[in-house]
Amino acid sequence: MFSYHSIGIVLLTRGIDKITLLVLLSYFRIRYKYSTSNRFIGKPLIDKHKQSFIKIGERNLLISKSRHTALGVTRPVILRTTSPGANISVGNDNGFSGTVICANYSVEIGNGCLFGSETMIFDTDFHPVNLLNRRYRPVPKSNAIDRVLIEDDVFIGARSTILKGVRIGKGSVIGAGSVVASDIPEFSVAAGNPCEVVRRLK
Repeated sequence: MFSYHSIGIVLLTRGIDKITLLVLLSYFRIRYKYSTSNRFIGKPLIDKHKQSFIKIGERNLLISKSRHTALGVTRPVILRTTSPGANISVGNDNGFSGTVICANYSVEIGNGCLFGSETMIFDTDFHPVNLLNRRYRPVPKSNAIDRVLIEDDVFIGARSTILKGVRIGKGSVIGAGSVVASDIPEFSVAAGNPCEVVRRLK
């Protein structure tokens, strides 16, 4: 597992040698335990706020180049924390294609999940909902009720959006283009905007 424990933006490429990687991470003052089991195809963007945490387990695949994924991507994989204490935690054996994960409080992903092309996951509204002076007010701080949890073996279809405060239960499938604004129980197929359960998996 590797962890990012200081502010910085890091670009990683598939096949980068250990020495070059460690020099790069040292330059950004990022602590890293070298692991060859995670694969980076193309250059992801990792942007970490001071005193926040990004942790990635083993055997994950992050694809940021169109030729390596059926639907292509228009952006790299982006992992971003936006406040002190924010946390992104990714387990083992997950696949991402142009996925955006943005945490103001906490986004946690289990093991064995698949994220279709250009899915987005975030735990914040980014701007106040209140109309008064919305343009210039600071980003509201997220809290525990805004946490996003995606359990093991979930499949999220291409261009779906997972909003704050959502828990997606183990083994569930989210249809392409869905907007998930509420919890989805385990072993369910759900789709739509807003996303609703279509049927249960046996």
